Amino acid sequence: MQKDPNKGYIALLGWSLNAIEAAENFDRRYIVVAPDWAEDYCQKHDIPYVPWNFERLNDRSIEIAETLKEKGVDVAIPLYEETVEWAGAINSVLLDNPRIYGQSLLLRDKALMKRRAQLGGIRVGIFEEAHDKEDVVRFLKRVNQTLLKLDGDPNDPIHLKAFDKAGCLGHRVIRTPDEVDTIPDEEFPVLMESHLDGWEFAVEAWVHKGKIVFLNISEYVTLGYSVFVPASPELEKYREQITQQIEKLIKAFDIEFGLIHPEYFVTSDGEMYFGEVAYRPPGFKVFELLEKVYGFNAYQASMLVFDPKSTSEEVAAFFPKEVVDADGFAGCFGVYPRRRVVSRLEIPEETEDHPYFESHELTAPMEETVTKRTAFGTHWGLIYFKGDDAHTLRDLLKHQEELDFYV
Repeated sequence: MQKDPNKGYIALLGWSLNAIEAAENFDRRYIVVAPDWAEDYCQKHDIPYVPWNFERLNDRSIEIAETLKEKGVDVAIPLYEETVEWAGAINSVLLDNPRIYGQSLLLRDKALMKRRAQLGGIRVGIFEEAHDKEDVVRFLKRVNQTLLKLDGDPNDPIHLKAFDKAGCLGHRVIRTPDEVDTIPDEEFPVLMESHLDGWEFAVEAWVHKGKIVFLNISEYVTLGYSVFVPASPELEKYREQITQQIEKLIKAFDIEFGLIHPEYFVTSDGEMYFGEVAYRPPGFKVFELLEKVYGFNAYQASMLVFDPKSTSEEVAAFFPKEVVDADGFAGCFGVYPRRRVVSRLEIPEETEDHPYFESHELTAPMEETVTKRTAFGTHWGLIYFKGDDAHTLRDLLKHQEELDFYV
């Protein structure tokens, strides 16, 4: 696609073929910042590229910002969790705004993030940092004391999360002091939080000049397994309330531009609780699902709102109207082997024959023994569905959990 020199020049931080393809077919110049292993691929396919290894920020970190500045790059976009603070550091140089780096740290450290949300008047559960197993046991006891549990009552669970990893990585649910012993020492420090009973959902909000320009609600069927967009009518009825929450969040975190991906809980009495917020594309290929129902490319949408040279008119013209412009519902299911030993991939007939079934990206197993999942683990691949009815899709995604794909 012809590149327009009057529009922004964008650096993509990290490696995503879908993002690169989107950039190729968009009217902005771009460059990929990725580790050395991407070099051969980029040369072979004429992809503009600069090597950089995203280790912890250190004294040399400023080099990448200066390299990009010399090339005339306007803004850097993080493609996954580990590049969020790099984008903050680089953009504070490119946009000459040191506060952007501080903001990126808030969006990376889950404990700081919750404190900032609380200061902004946003409801969060009880949370604390744990430096060792004793801290976890104390927190578990204190939370259950607060809930006025009697001896013999089952404990309310607490959640443990890594400070700065994406999504479900390192997420554990602890119910008894005995379970605390199973946590390896190297996982500390962790964030602990009380369990929120409620309907968990995620939001993808594109922000331009401090205002939401498109807000999608992603409905989780089972966290870590399945999601679909747009949300069912039952969840969409909270759209106005959800929008107000996201506006509060934008204000609390001082977000001027870009894509945010927060997670929330709505309780049975309609109260909204903040879970966490990420400043990067969501997992589970939600961008690809959005393209299936709305027809716009969500990576291009992000480049558009990150680009300081984009006009409000261009942004408004790019996005469709939420929900009403969606062509059906699209969802995906992450497959985990249910058996300890597997020898082959076998897609159940009832899945493949379902009218909503679209495609899958599962591959034959590399080894026969399935490694034990720690915490949420990583799925072995996704299956995609699309159809006209949210409830049919939701039940279908739920049902996949009972099937064997690897036998």
